[in-house]
Formats: sequence, C-alpha cells, structure tokens
Amino acid sequence: MNPDKNGSHGDDFPFYNDKPVAFSPRQWLLLVILVFAGFAVLITPLPLFATPSGQFIPAILFFAIPLLYLARIAPNRWREIFRPISFNHLKWMLGIGLLNVLVSVLIGFMVVRLFGANPNQAMAQLSDMSNLERVLFYLKTLPQLFGEEVFTILPFLALMYIFYSHCHLSRTRSMILAWVITAVMFGLAHLPTYGWNILQCLLVIGTARLVLSLAYLKTKSIWVSTGAHIINDWILFSVTLFLGISPPS
Repeated sequence: MNPDKNGSHGDDFPFYNDKPVAFSPRQWLLLVILVFAGFAVLITPLPLFATPSGQFIPAILFFAIPLLYLARIAPNRWREIFRPISFNHLKWMLGIGLLNVLVSVLIGFMVVRLFGANPNQAMAQLSDMSNLERVLFYLKTLPQLFGEEVFTILPFLALMYIFYSHCHLSRTRSMILAWVITAVMFGLAHLPTYGWNILQCLLVIGTARLVLSLAYLKTKSIWVSTGAHIINDWILFSVTLFLGISPPS
C-alpha cells in the first residue's frame, strides 16, 4: 500500500478519499455552494443585522448553513472535521496563532511600503466604540472566525477530492494544491473589506491563510485552526485598540 496515495486512515483528512463516507460529485458541489451561500449572508447588509443582537445572526448562519448540509449527508460522521483537542493541539494553536501575527505584520508592512494598503474599517472603528460595543465586537468574532475556518476547510476537502479522486494526483500534491487555492480564495473574499486592493488581499490575507491552515493540516481539527485564528485576530484587534496602531492586515 502506497501511504502517499492512500493516506493514514487513522490520522487523515476526512471525505476526500470516500472515507469514512463517500459523497457524490453533486453532494460536493452543493456543499461548496452552501459554503458560499453562508458567506453571502455574512456580507449582505440587512437592517436586522445592524442591531446589537442581530449582528450575531449572519455570523452564525455563515457556518450553520454548510454544516447543516454536511450533517445531513454524513449524519454519523460529520464531526470528523472536529477532532478532539489534546494538549499538543493547544501548543499548535498558540504557536500558529503567534506565528501568523508575526507573518501578517511583516508582510503587511512590506506591502504598505511597496504598493500601499487600505485599513480594515472594523478595526479602525474600535477606538470609537463604547465598552459594550467592543465586548459585542469581540464576541461576534467568535462565530465569524469559526465560519471563516468552515469557509476554508470544506472547500479544501472538496478540492482534495477533485484532485485525488478525479485528477488522480497523489495525496500530497492534492493537499498542496487545495491548500494554496483555498488561501487565494480566502484572500479574494476579503476584497470588499480592504477596498478591492487585490495585492493586499492576496499577499497579506492570502499568506496569513496559508499559515492558519497549517493548524488544520497538522491536527485535522477545525477547533485548532479556529483557535489559532482567534488568537491572531484578537491580538491584532487589541494592538489597534490599546496602542492606537492599525496593523496593515
């Protein structure tokens, strides 16, 4: 048995190789469509979503829409993307989160010097918020950042399925291609946030996504990549709030 082609069944990514359950191409397509449907809900400005409690609705629907369908097509195994967290996983969570802060800041300043960059308006407005608004802002990021991990990982698995099962690439090549493509996709999804600055989104956000995805690639647990993402963003938010410095990411 070729371990590269077949993977380690005990510690491998789920679904891409029809294990532990097989999805049809139609099911994979619908799953990815629902991932983007959740994203569309997140970025659609409705009056209901502008209220203090209503702002949590799109953040929750962002991940709930695709996960509900995943639970439907894999009723007993949809939790495969939620591997239990060990102490070693916590170390990966913290390490990747801190590494991403460093990478984001370094590449961000390089992009500012070479090409110019646009601020994240949500981060820029933190200093003008009341204490209650800041608490709600931080709390809202929890479901939203989890949703961003779902937005990345489910398409990652879908792409691995395409490359591995239909293009007959090795597991390693399938993983690398899916890793890079989803990072580009994640960067492009941030275009409205950063004034449609494509270089900033690809170089800063895309690179940050490559680093964050390492947490999932290593542990196979969306909890770990979500934790790393929260550590990264909360540090950057807090730097903006307490030091009055707006990181270029």
